[in-house]
Amino acid sequence: MELQIALIFSALLQVIAFIITISLIPKTKFNVAWISISIGFLLMAVRRLFEVFSIFEAGIPETISIINGWIAIIISIAMLISSIYIRKIFEVLSRIHQLQKENEAKLLSAVISTEERERKYFSKELHDGLGPLLSSTKMTISAIHKKNTSPHTTELLEKIESLVDNAITSTREISNHLTPHVLERYGLKKAIEIFIRNSSLKETIRIEISSNIEKKRFSYNIEVILYRIFCELVNNTLKYAQADNINILLYEKNSLLEFTYRDNGIGFDLEREQDSGMGLTNIKSRVTSLNGYFKMNSSPSNGFYAYIKLPQ
Repeated sequence: MELQIALIFSALLQVIAFIITISLIPKTKFNVAWISISIGFLLMAVRRLFEVFSIFEAGIPETISIINGWIAIIISIAMLISSIYIRKIFEVLSRIHQLQKENEAKLLSAVISTEERERKYFSKELHDGLGPLLSSTKMTISAIHKKNTSPHTTELLEKIESLVDNAITSTREISNHLTPHVLERYGLKKAIEIFIRNSSLKETIRIEISSNIEKKRFSYNIEVILYRIFCELVNNTLKYAQADNINILLYEKNSLLEFTYRDNGIGFDLEREQDSGMGLTNIKSRVTSLNGYFKMNSSPSNGFYAYIKLPQ
């Protein structure tokens, strides 16, 4: 009796499955795989009904047995066809996913390129526009004959001259930050070395650089993005890491540019700090825009490690 109830329940489930699949066919735009699956469910339900019938009958008629066998063969064929087309569906989905990634990378690249163009524009305006004006102002102030002025006026002129000097220095620094001119002139490795030499880093942190690119030049996008990532990582180390050593590897291997950054700081919980103000998401976006690979690792008391691989 239990077997009879189980078979009846099974046949009912097969019928329900068939109804559900057949109702979804229009939404699948009459996809062959989905139609084959629907036919399979229908024939499975028919087989279950034959099995229920055979239990209530003392003997199974030979005709029903033959029909049942053919149904089993058709079910196998239907499932084979559906599996073939389902595989094609997954291949199409994989291609769509790949195209989506490529489009995202192109979009990010366009955004970053636009950002860099705007940086270069403002940098040029500061360097070629405001810079000369400030220099002319300083020359004019310096040309004033201070011997014929009162001590108070002389003191004011000296203060103004000092302020103009500070403005010229700030303008130069802002212009260089917007577009690192040394990067355009000398390339990535030299720009990193000059950044370290001209900053106060060497007084507080030991920085070791190993590279085989020397004076080799790469595309502007690759150089400027890696340079900005380097600056971002150094800034993070100074602000958060309490490190006294930074190790940088910059190597070209098999048409790939590999950049490795490591510090011996206090480290952090990587999962908790992903969305913090450390700029890690921005770094990932920049690497993605170049179809590159980015990996980082850190944990409390174990420093920070970042690895970037970019196609040339």
